Amino acid sequence: MSQHPTPRKVFVGYDAREDVAWKVCRHSILQHASQALDVRPLKQPTVRELGLYTRPADSSASTEFSLTRFLTPYLAHYEDWSLFVDCDFLFTGDLSALFDTLNPSKAVYVVQHDYVPANAVKMDGKGQTVYPRKNWSSFLIFNGRHPAVKALTPDVVNRAAPAYLHRFGWIEDDKDIGALDLKWNFLVGEYEKPDITPSAIHYTNGGPWFPQWTDVDYGDLWQAARDDILVKEAAELAAST
Repeated sequence: MSQHPTPRKVFVGYDAREDVAWKVCRHSILQHASQALDVRPLKQPTVRELGLYTRPADSSASTEFSLTRFLTPYLAHYEDWSLFVDCDFLFTGDLSALFDTLNPSKAVYVVQHDYVPANAVKMDGKGQTVYPRKNWSSFLIFNGRHPAVKALTPDVVNRAAPAYLHRFGWIEDDKDIGALDLKWNFLVGEYEKPDITPSAIHYTNGGPWFPQWTDVDYGDLWQAARDDILVKEAAELAAST
């Protein structure tokens, strides 16, 4: 595999309630990547301060990054492929290698879920909503060179209806939406646990960082990754004193 000349940009949705989830997600991405990736948190206060996100605060949104995710291609300067992923993911596969499999004629790549949520409540008590193409945008690879993506400007993100954004109304031809294998956005609690560990585990209903979700499938893998971070942080603290 040839090294990409510049690290591809990965934005992880950040929510103040789930700081540890962002840390574990980032750690797992970098741990398994065979090529350099530029992994950053996507924080709503930051894009507001930059004047890129001006929508009123929405108390009904399940996360702080519900709509800011669609700023990803702009933040990546519409260069090459860029990726947004919710913070409640754990990676066991090589995300950097996935980019090399993508067809440049597509506008975006997603796992095209077709399911009805098994739970009425998720995470820390947030109500579950049901809508077409649900969870497609939780792991979303943008082609910055595609016209539909170039047209996804901050102005569109700030003015468009949430349904228009999440249901990909900004892509005129559905054939421009590429399909990824389920292993890249495996919904814990929504699909039967497979024999082979998925490459991207999505704790969509809630992960082990919430007390009521400690016993979910693959929760032990997430906890092991968190423990790795704690050990590393302890070592760094000891070295600095």
